[in-house]
Amino acid sequence: MSAAKPVKKPVKGPSQEKIVADFNQLRQEHRGLMAKVAELEGDITEHRLVIDTLKDVDGDRKCCRLVGGMLVERTVEDVLPALIHNREQITKMVETLGKQVQAKSTELSEFREKYNIKVKGESNISSEEEKASTSQGVLVTKDRD
Repeated sequence: MSAAKPVKKPVKGPSQEKIVADFNQLRQEHRGLMAKVAELEGDITEHRLVIDTLKDVDGDRKCCRLVGGMLVERTVEDVLPALIHNREQITKMVETLGKQVQAKSTELSEFREKYNIKVKGESNISSEEEKASTSQGVLVTKDRD
């Protein structure tokens, strides 16, 4: 009697749907990080403008500041140091997020290379550019007399 040997199935990687879903999730995370960086850079710009404006104002003058959705009246000498501190903290956050964006970009590139992912439209652009660079683009017509 011979015992039947179990047939080993070849080990498969993740399905194509799983790969696409993971890739789209990575892209979404990357876009989210980029959006947050852009938002915080806008906040830094706003802080800089307010700080530049308040530097020339008398420290005893009253000003309003939005704290937690509530408008609070303070003096310029109270508000200015807090604004400068907030701007520094936001700048640090942007630097941290920038590093995360670079890491996510690297992860995304490695994922694309690993599974040979090509995004629709990206390869077409480069091939069209190559075609355009090889053609001369000169049109000559005969003069009609």
